[in-house]
Amino acid sequence: MAPEQLDQFNFYAALLIGLLSSGHCIVMCGGVVSVLSANIPLHQNHGSMRLAYLLSYNLGRILSYCMAGALLGYSFSYFAVKSHIIFQAMHLLSGLMLILIGLYIGRWLNAISHIEQLGKSLWKVLAPVAKRLIPFKSPLSALPFGLVWGWLPCGLVYSTLTWSAASGTALDGAAIMLGFGLGTLPTMITVGFVSSKLKSLLQNNFVRSISAMIIIGFGLNILYLTLLD
Repeated sequence: MAPEQLDQFNFYAALLIGLLSSGHCIVMCGGVVSVLSANIPLHQNHGSMRLAYLLSYNLGRILSYCMAGALLGYSFSYFAVKSHIIFQAMHLLSGLMLILIGLYIGRWLNAISHIEQLGKSLWKVLAPVAKRLIPFKSPLSALPFGLVWGWLPCGLVYSTLTWSAASGTALDGAAIMLGFGLGTLPTMITVGFVSSKLKSLLQNNFVRSISAMIIIGFGLNILYLTLLD
């Protein structure tokens, strides 16, 4: 199977990675959810209304992922068309980044945290914008808050974006980030209600190790098929 044939599996693989890396999402975004909850009007901060705010925030967050994935997929498609060698190199890089994600989740190598430094300058500009969007007046007002917070420097997001850049098209790049975002959604919704129990499960060494090995296996498969082509 050529690397190009992997594209049909990218969405589902990204969905799986989002699910398996949710423990990291709790660490990175748990504080954001706390800020979100604290700024919901008191008479709406319960049950279905609280869920509506959480869904709106996460919709904004996932939309920002998709926009970034589409932009990178479109930008790098030019190079992929011009040179097969560059196309191959991009796939090799995406495979390596997936391996680094797995090593990070398994707590065997913390390399992707350095990638977060790349977005700190942008976040200094966006952070004040996010603060101006609170407190909220309705669930819909949490959507732009999520759009801004979707650009929070995160090694896992940036590593997955590298994969979306290698996809070759804007649509495929957006699909990868959509899969990743949807994979993190159950955790980010649940964290607003029972964060301590979920965090305990996802931080379990056995769960983390199995998750890490699945992701590393997918990365190795990309490397193998790319080198085989």
